[in-house]
Amino acid sequence: MKRTVKKQVWFSKAEAQDLQKKAKKACLSEAALIRLLLRGYEPREQPDNRFYDSMRELSAIGNNLNQLAAKAHTLGFVDAPMLAKEAERWHKFQSDIERCYLRPDQRDMKWQ
Repeated sequence: MKRTVKKQVWFSKAEAQDLQKKAKKACLSEAALIRLLLRGYEPREQPDNRFYDSMRELSAIGNNLNQLAAKAHTLGFVDAPMLAKEAERWHKFQSDIERCYLRPDQRDMKWQ
């Protein structure tokens, strides 16, 4: 999209700092943040490294389950011990994700 209209906006020092801080947290330019807000989107902060570690773990579990399914299809039977191990790993992963991202954390109780 070609942008041909320039708008000049004045902010207080505090507003300018707030815009800069929020854009940095979302890994966006200030202009990109404003454009998203105008379209009704609320950007999220970039997740911390725990999120990316969790996604790698999820990918590894998925790859192992896919390999088990391929082995079962090829050989005509399921490796029950390996399947049980991956199921246990999945349940632990699910519990860890719930604890990390869904359960309230007293330190982050912003509504108080």
